[in-house]
Amino acid sequence: MARIAGVDLPREKAIKIALTYILGIGRSSALKICDEAGVGPNTKTFDLDESEVVRLRDAIQGGYKVEGDLRREVSQNIKMLMDIGCYRGLRHRKNLPVRGQRTHTNARTRKGPRKTVAGKKVATKK
Repeated sequence: MARIAGVDLPREKAIKIALTYILGIGRSSALKICDEAGVGPNTKTFDLDESEVVRLRDAIQGGYKVEGDLRREVSQNIKMLMDIGCYRGLRHRKNLPVRGQRTHTNARTRKGPRKTVAGKKVATKK
């Protein structure tokens, strides 16, 4: 089993698909990495020999920010937005949608389960 950037790649998939299991690498990046490393994109992961795995690992470390470094950068960016108090930072802080979506209806994933607000009971005369 090939292990690249701390991720075990699936054995039965083509390497162009298996590389997308690494955070920060998509389909087009995976094809570029295969080209840089000189590995056929349709080669199955279990068919890779050790030298090909090393070349893939070097190609990824050379030009891509992946996994832990990428997660850290994204969380630092969000924290910076919250610290400077910009609109996007306030939306992150309140756990609401950040990119302009409506919240009157929908947005349940971001807002969480509904919180029922009880209405006032009106006393009726008999």
